[in-house]
Amino acid sequence: MDIAWILTIFAIGFVGSFISGMVGIGGSIIKYPMLLYIPSLLGFTAFTAHEVSGISAVQVFFASLAGVWAYRKGNYLNKSLIFYMGSGILIGSIIGSFGSSYFSEQGVNIVYGILALIAGIMMFIPKKQIDDIPLEQVTFNKLLATILSLIVGIGSGIVGAAGGFLLVPIMLVVLKIPTRMTIATSLAVTFISSIGSAVGKLSTGQVDYLPAIIMIVASMIASPLGVKVGKKMNPSTLKWILAILIIGTAIKVWMDIL
Repeated sequence: MDIAWILTIFAIGFVGSFISGMVGIGGSIIKYPMLLYIPSLLGFTAFTAHEVSGISAVQVFFASLAGVWAYRKGNYLNKSLIFYMGSGILIGSIIGSFGSSYFSEQGVNIVYGILALIAGIMMFIPKKQIDDIPLEQVTFNKLLATILSLIVGIGSGIVGAAGGFLLVPIMLVVLKIPTRMTIATSLAVTFISSIGSAVGKLSTGQVDYLPAIIMIVASMIASPLGVKVGKKMNPSTLKWILAILIIGTAIKVWMDIL
């Protein structure tokens, strides 16, 4: 370990958490491949897939918490949606994170690749004027929201992500939630999900504490900054940024798997 290694881990956490706050995800969709590939490319010891998933699980807890705190004012947090999707994803993430210890390195990467591919495809499905709906008039199917979040929780618990990169397209495409409400609310649901994921990873000894602490510090600084930038950006631009990130990550992961 040296200063260059610390700065590398901090930079990965900062970039991922900034984008996390900006587009409403926990950031693992970005930080997972960065942690997996960048340290080894720079000559440092590579993290295993299990180590990466453990670090991500703990870090996402703090990144999403910081993002939600930045969104606490205004009508962007849909409390009913947070309750139903939060309940489902918390149960699912606990199941997935405890079960992840039974997966091989390749198995964890395959689950991650499948989730990223599904999320990427969903981001390109047309959305019909959802941003024209007044925030106080937003409605959604409660049963569908709970079931989908449970499924997302299981998958995301396995890879140590909190599922934000899947929650956003589900809220936009399936539940028809306006973009800015989706971004804020998905951060809150992601925070709830990260509780289950973090507990499971910590309990099964899958967390490397030092890089996790470095990334937590980075996330507490960068996530609120990302929220400030995201509030000023066009909703359509935010959706395209997220779509490109997800598709790019899915392609890279699948290239390595295959």
